[in-house]
Amino acid sequence: MNTSPRQSTLRQIPAGVWALGFVSLLMDVSSEMIHSLLPLFMVGVLGASALTVGLIEGAAEATALIVKVFSGALSDYLGKRKGIALFGYALGALTKPLFAIASGTGIVLAARLLDRVGKGIRGAPRDALVADISPPEIRGAAFGLRQSLDTVGAFLGPLLAVALMLRWANDFRSVFWVAVIPGLLAVALLLFGVREPDRHVGEKKVNPIRRDSLKRLSAAYWWVVGVGATFTLARFSEAFLVLRAQQGGIPLALVPLVMVAMNVVYAGSAYPFGKLSDRMSHRKLLAWGLIVLILADLVLAANAHWTTVLAGVALWGVHMGMTQGLLAAMVADTAPPDLRGTAYGLFNLVSGIAMLIASAVAGLLWDRLGASFTFYAGGVFCLIALLGLSSRMRTGAA
Repeated sequence: MNTSPRQSTLRQIPAGVWALGFVSLLMDVSSEMIHSLLPLFMVGVLGASALTVGLIEGAAEATALIVKVFSGALSDYLGKRKGIALFGYALGALTKPLFAIASGTGIVLAARLLDRVGKGIRGAPRDALVADISPPEIRGAAFGLRQSLDTVGAFLGPLLAVALMLRWANDFRSVFWVAVIPGLLAVALLLFGVREPDRHVGEKKVNPIRRDSLKRLSAAYWWVVGVGATFTLARFSEAFLVLRAQQGGIPLALVPLVMVAMNVVYAGSAYPFGKLSDRMSHRKLLAWGLIVLILADLVLAANAHWTTVLAGVALWGVHMGMTQGLLAAMVADTAPPDLRGTAYGLFNLVSGIAMLIASAVAGLLWDRLGASFTFYAGGVFCLIALLGLSSRMRTGAA
């Protein structure tokens, strides 16, 4: 019996990548049950402003991305990834109860920072582990698959949150308690379901972030870092998608469905676009991703009617599917194998700074000038980034 190319590629992806994908799925169910409700909880229950939401979200995501530098470098130094990733997942799971007991934005900030520290600890070693396990010729597909499974969790989480909010009459805190369970399951699956390949046998341990080591990171790698930061500046926190949906008069318990819609599209597109990236110009695919994000910003700026918001977040999801797995694969392709953890960490450090800036600016624009202006500003920045990327394509290899 003949096997289709899609089936053949999926069968070539190692079991460890599938397991890591399901670990990500479970943790995202846990995280998104909270994150899809958190902006509403902060604004409606704790009385926070949109600027406060933006600062907390930006600081939290930036913390996660900055911590990745050190966890990635440590995984390179030790020649081991799984143990560090396991600690990060465990920390993320154990911080979930703090959201349920939060009485003010200070506790929410502390919980978000600790939760994102866990994410930062696990992120770079996990991505480096995917790169270590995956054959180079299907690396884009492997990262796309992991991203797809991760994003399945990102829409199952809000769906579960909506169901529980409807059943429990908008009881945010009870939903936050339930979110602890899938987080603990993710830790158990990583512990028992993933085997790390042997690496660096007989090699002397060297500090991966010393000057001589960093010099081995090529200009092509640093270009990828710059592109990743640019994309992050053009795409602020998804908390603002939730707040935009609320402006359209959607019942409170149903607002997280906008994140479900985005993540359904994201999950469905990440693997096909990841597979496409194995045989298409990376820069052209990145350019198309920016064009889609510009369209998303324009649609979301138009008005807050639920149909308009739904169309905007769907386009946002397509953009994420086109670019996120691709950027991860590009880091793996341009970094030495023994520095992959460090390379992912530095990539995410720069993106973390960009995320903090973007979310703070978006919150300020939202409070001062309104939601529409915030999305129009995002579209303008995307256009600038697209022009820079197009110039690079004309002067260098596409």
